[in-house]
Amino acid sequence: MNTQIIFNIDKKLKEKAMTKAKHEGIPLAAVLKFATKAFVSGDLKVGLIGSETFNTQTAREVANALKDIFQDKNLSPGFTSAKDAIKFLKA
Repeated sequence: MNTQIIFNIDKKLKEKAMTKAKHEGIPLAAVLKFATKAFVSGDLKVGLIGSETFNTQTAREVANALKDIFQDKNLSPGFTSAKDAIKFLKA
């Protein structure tokens, strides 16, 4: 006996998935069934992978910090103890 699962998905994402599945020669429903079976059997691990993007100000600050790092500017020296680090910060 089969059952139906209904969920919402972005239209463009669905279209891309259907196109890719068609290119592979299988219907999208089969891809979803295979993925569900693999998930249940432990062959498919789900993790969250996000593509973070910085806002304009943060991107500028990160770019400037990386530029300074590559030019060895605005860097503190290496420390052998916490006391040395605190002494450097207080100076």
